[in-house]
Amino acid sequence: MLSAQPGLDDTFRALADPTRRAVVQTLGRGPASVSELAKPFEMALPSFLQHLKVLEDCGLVATRKSGRVRTCTLRNEPLAAAQHWLETQRSLWTKRLDQLDRLVLALKDQEENG
Repeated sequence: MLSAQPGLDDTFRALADPTRRAVVQTLGRGPASVSELAKPFEMALPSFLQHLKVLEDCGLVATRKSGRVRTCTLRNEPLAAAQHWLETQRSLWTKRLDQLDRLVLALKDQEENG
């Protein structure tokens, strides 16, 4: 049975877009203003703000306003949850591939010896 993990689903959905991944990568170096984050992208500010909203809605980014400047920071909790899920999957598939490898070697040995 599949377990519902809406927060994790939202995180992966947000990270599916290259613009949003680039924003997360930039914020990994430290807080930045919205204008600093938008600068490298060739898109109108309203379009960029839609990307930022997706990141905020899933909890990856937090913003605070000081005067006219809106500063964004990366929140680690959603990334940690995604990393945990990926590590669990990697462990599961590593075990399965090791089992398959042992089976193939055993079948090969059996074929060669008997």
